[in-house]
Amino acid sequence: MAIRHNLTEFFMLGLSRKPEVQRVFFVLFLVIYVITVCGNMLIVVTITVSSVLASPMYFFLANLSFIDTCYSSCLAPKLIADSLYEGTTISYEGCMAQLFGAHFLGGTEIILLTMMAYDRYVAICKPLHYMTTMTRNLCAILVAIAWLGGFLHSSVQLFLVLRLPFCGPNVIDHFVCDLYPLLELVCADTYVTGLLVVANSGVICLLSFLTLAASYVVILCSLRSRSAEGRRKALSTCGAHVTVVALFFVPCIFSYMRPSCTLPVDKNMAVFYGILTPMLNPLIYTLRNEEVKNAMRKFFMQ
Repeated sequence: MAIRHNLTEFFMLGLSRKPEVQRVFFVLFLVIYVITVCGNMLIVVTITVSSVLASPMYFFLANLSFIDTCYSSCLAPKLIADSLYEGTTISYEGCMAQLFGAHFLGGTEIILLTMMAYDRYVAICKPLHYMTTMTRNLCAILVAIAWLGGFLHSSVQLFLVLRLPFCGPNVIDHFVCDLYPLLELVCADTYVTGLLVVANSGVICLLSFLTLAASYVVILCSLRSRSAEGRRKALSTCGAHVTVVALFFVPCIFSYMRPSCTLPVDKNMAVFYGILTPMLNPLIYTLRNEEVKNAMRKFFMQ
């Protein structure tokens, strides 16, 4: 049975319909996007060219920065452009592409953060086996699994939406094409689809977050037998990762671990994990890491 798609485009209300507020958003998000791209790509280039930053931890960090650049580029440019107008349109195909891209990159980042926690676990709890366990081949496989997992997650989300009939209103009270705002426009019962969204997004976020939390509990327990200097160095690297995990996972769990409905605060949550967190990640990792800062100094002095 063919699915009816009477809509060819969606009208997006964005973050605000007040021209003076939109102009402020335009400048603000443009600055944030430039900082995000420059900061993350600087980390990618620095780790790539520096022989000092050759450990698996920095390999994962370079991949995280690359994903953050792509993730922000999937959302921010349209948000910046739309800030110049009182509501804009997006084609049905463009909306589906944005939905797929955002969940593809977001799902990949969730899995990669879990891989990074495993890397820290091996480095701190089994230091003598670290270099033999976290080989280049294993790291490459883990990153490939993260990308594949993100692709599968996003493909499921896209399949859930493509099979739904859109034949009524086309106004999305959001600045990005996401699942729950789209489900409100469907002219059919979406109860089962809403449950599948929770299972594919919310449960994955929650289980990944609990896995990360458990790994860091184990790491903290293992630090009791370390020297003061060893504890300080381990807590420095782990602290940065825990901060990034909290900034990304908490808004995601709030947004997707609930029944199918939209709340006014959803826009703020999407700005936080989709726009602000990719900008904060390079700041968090570089400000707390002397090796990265020293490598950047050498890179600029060459």
